[in-house]
Amino acid sequence: MARVSTYLNFPGQCEQAFSFYRAVFGGEFEGGLHRFGDMPPNSECPPLSEADRQLVMHVSLPIFGGAHVLMGSDAPDSMGFDCKGGNNLYINLQPDTRAETDRLFAALAEGGTVETPLQNMFWGAYFGSLKDRFGIQWMFNCEQAP
Repeated sequence: MARVSTYLNFPGQCEQAFSFYRAVFGGEFEGGLHRFGDMPPNSECPPLSEADRQLVMHVSLPIFGGAHVLMGSDAPDSMGFDCKGGNNLYINLQPDTRAETDRLFAALAEGGTVETPLQNMFWGAYFGSLKDRFGIQWMFNCEQAP
């Protein structure tokens, strides 16, 4: 089955972020939560610290009945990553109702920053945007009439 997903990297907060997203959207992680310590030893890679072994190597959370999948991983400095929150990615959600749009917006905004409050826009959508407490940017476009 073809599908689109969004992959998110975190500097050590992946488990907390995905626990939060699972609480917001519901559902379960596909295949569980995989840690770097679950990888088989590789003679070409230096041994991992105990802290890095506990970090998330991969997690997958289907949302909206599987219509979209959020995937994520920690990207620690010790493994050569330079993970920084940026302004080049938004996850665009298109809920079916304004009530669901309001609920998701409020939940994801908790501890974050609202950029554009939910409002009727000239293109006909009920629109808003925010950055959640983990630095991920979200847009909402609900086509349901008021």
